[in-house]
Amino acid sequence: MSKKLKTTVASAKTTGAVANRRSFLTKAVAATGAAMAALPMMAKAQDKKAAPAAPAVVGGPITMRWQSTWPAKDIFHEYALDFAKKVNDMTGGELRIEVLPAGAVVPAFGLLEAVSKGTLDGGHGVLGYHYGKQNALALWNSGPAFGMDANMLLSWHKYGGGQELLAKLYASIGITTVQSFLYGPMATQPLGWFKKPVTSAADFKGLKFRTNGLAIDLFTAMGAAVNALPGGEIVPAMDRGLLDAAEFNNATSDRILGFPDVSKVCMLQSYHQSAETFEIMFNKPKYDALPVKIRAVIANAVEAASADMSWKAINRYSQDYIELQTKHAVKFYKTPDSVLQAQLKLWSAIVEKKSAENPMFKEIVASQRAFAERAVKWDQDTYVGRRMAMNHFFPAKKA
Repeated sequence: MSKKLKTTVASAKTTGAVANRRSFLTKAVAATGAAMAALPMMAKAQDKKAAPAAPAVVGGPITMRWQSTWPAKDIFHEYALDFAKKVNDMTGGELRIEVLPAGAVVPAFGLLEAVSKGTLDGGHGVLGYHYGKQNALALWNSGPAFGMDANMLLSWHKYGGGQELLAKLYASIGITTVQSFLYGPMATQPLGWFKKPVTSAADFKGLKFRTNGLAIDLFTAMGAAVNALPGGEIVPAMDRGLLDAAEFNNATSDRILGFPDVSKVCMLQSYHQSAETFEIMFNKPKYDALPVKIRAVIANAVEAASADMSWKAINRYSQDYIELQTKHAVKFYKTPDSVLQAQLKLWSAIVEKKSAENPMFKEIVASQRAFAERAVKWDQDTYVGRRMAMNHFFPAKKA
């Protein structure tokens, strides 16, 4: 073969080899591209297979029967239903809490015992309603609070040692089968509903008055004959003359429960319950048996419900405050400073006496006082007063 022919053949082989490599690479790239394009579809199909949109609850939902300490029509029972709905929704139906109103299973003041024994799986109320079992329990809802509002009290409970003290206090009276959560800061409560405006502390002498918790001690010291009735029984007692005056909680509850039907005078501002919170209770063995993820949902639902409740309260209470005046002819008066000062003086005496009688009372009061001393000072030094802004933007109309 000539040299020229050999060169031509070699060139042809090289060209063919290059063409073959290019063809192979082109096909490989095309195949790879098709495979990559198919990956999202495959992944989507696998996701659908691995995580269905609405997974079935294995073995069916866990159900719990609760009771509140409130009448079905009261906004407080609505708060209990709100909490249950949050938990039911957040668990995707894995836990279903049903909340019954006061008296459906046990009387309002029998809730703690019913939950601790497992008669009820849980409940919604206030610690002050357990006052008869251990008066220090009422320090979370009707104590002096040392200038704290309810939100500060919840801060002390979570970050200042209150949570641990409550568990210790419950254990000291044999309550070891209740899991307690505190939430829901309440607004400062009115002094109460009266036949005529209160002008001095002396007006309480001989007055048949309803309150609860440690406020029983306060109003007794002011000279009143105190009766601790649950919410649904107060207005009927006033209507029958069994009570001369009473306090419950807020404009919405008071309107719904019928206070304007038996009184047209409401005194605003008081130190008897200036820092009250709600209590959510679970029967502890049943709570501990819940899956870890559901217990985590509950803990976070408590705090979510706390915020939502306080926002709902501002909206509803302010509306009903106006309605009580415009539709029910209720006259609101500010409690005289002399009465407020008398309350503070009596609180000091009550705290000293009960601390001497009850070591747990003394320990809790000391913890609250230490927290309040810095928290209230910070609050008062930091926040600007709202009264000046109110007077500027919404000046009183001339008669």
